[in-house]
Amino acid sequence: MNNNFETQTNKVVSQEHNLLMRSRKVLELTGIKQVETFDHEEFLLETIMGFMVVRGEDLSMQNFDMAKGTVAIKGKINEIAYLDENISGEKAKGFFSKIFK
Repeated sequence: MNNNFETQTNKVVSQEHNLLMRSRKVLELTGIKQVETFDHEEFLLETIMGFMVVRGEDLSMQNFDMAKGTVAIKGKINEIAYLDENISGEKAKGFFSKIFK
């Protein structure tokens, strides 16, 4: 098996979590497990390093590939933040539902 990838529940996910931002207009991410929620102002992503929030203006998802664990977000990027790693399972769902009312 290629060292850059691991299989998890029939999905191939990059073992590395990387961010590449281009002029605050395009954010390319690897190591994405799942896109939880998104709209034109905020994305909530589950990465291999924990949950991440990307906030901005006129955001849209580009080049989403769940098999590779990659996604690109286009728009004006204002903020990137990681949420507490201890949040998991039902606590995470309750926490996130409060954020995204």
